Amino acid sequence: MTWSIERAPGRPVHRTEDGRVILPLQLNATGGRHPTDLSLTLAEAEHLHAALCRALDGHPPPLSAPDCRHPLQASPGVARRVGPV
Repeated sequence: MTWSIERAPGRPVHRTEDGRVILPLQLNATGGRHPTDLSLTLAEAEHLHAALCRALDGHPPPLSAPDCRHPLQASPGVARRVGPV
């Protein structure tokens, strides 16, 4: 049996009432798809965020990347995006 895991389409990352971060995933196995959620504490989510930032560091973002991946130029009280939008 072959397995893969991916973000669940159409299901956004969200926070629960008790402050956890939910990352909707989809486990794909030969013969079916199985939706599941990865539940993280805020500390775990911060560590995952930091690890992803380090892994992406030094690689230019694709044009379709989210805003936070595009360089920002900031001065006191003002920030603007620099580069492709």
